[in-house]
Order: sequence, then C-alpha cells, then structure tokens
Amino acid sequence: MTATATPLTDAEYDARTAAVLSRIETVVDAWLDDDVMDVDQHRTGGLLELEFPDRSKIVVNTQPPLHELWLASRRGGFHFKFVNGQWLDTKDGVEFFIRLSEEASFHAGKSLKVEAS
Repeated sequence: MTATATPLTDAEYDARTAAVLSRIETVVDAWLDDDVMDVDQHRTGGLLELEFPDRSKIVVNTQPPLHELWLASRRGGFHFKFVNGQWLDTKDGVEFFIRLSEEASFHAGKSLKVEAS
C-alpha cells in the first residue's frame, strides 16, 4: 500500500475501531431480523467473531499497539491501517468494508454487503 496511515491518538483509534465493530454487529443483526443470513456473532472487547451456518468463521479484531484492524477468514488474514478516513488493506489498499463483504459472501455462499454506514 502506498498511502501513509493517518496518525491517530490511542483514544481516536479506540473510538474508530469500536465504531467499526458496532457497525458490523448492527449489519449482522439486520441480516438476522430480515432473514438474509443466520450468522452468530460474539464480541469480547476488541474481538468480534462471526460464525456462519457451515461453522466457518470470520474474526475481526483490533490491534491497539499497531493501530491496525485485522480480519481473518478461511481465505487468509488481512491487516488494515486508517488512511484518510478509511481502513485500507496494508497490502492492496482494498477498503475494510469491501473486503469484509467479499469474505462474508464467500463464507455465506451468497452475496452479502456490509457498508460503513
């Protein structure tokens, strides 16, 4: 990734990552309410685990010492830095919610979208 991470204080990092995790929880709740997908979610602090009907998982967790957000799925692990208002993959620059949507769709076997807001 060529873009330089936006400097964040620890408090700013904590607030931004908490907002991301809360947003994911809200979207997953809506999937359940609207019968889109049955995904179990469990959050412990800065770690959010999504379990799909086939028992596969996506894990999103914060990495406070690095000021990164990490996503792990069957297809691999991804690290994101905050750049100009977005969480971008440190390798290919893909925005976090786009990557999460791709991985959730892969795990679900159907198109799922997670938007930032």
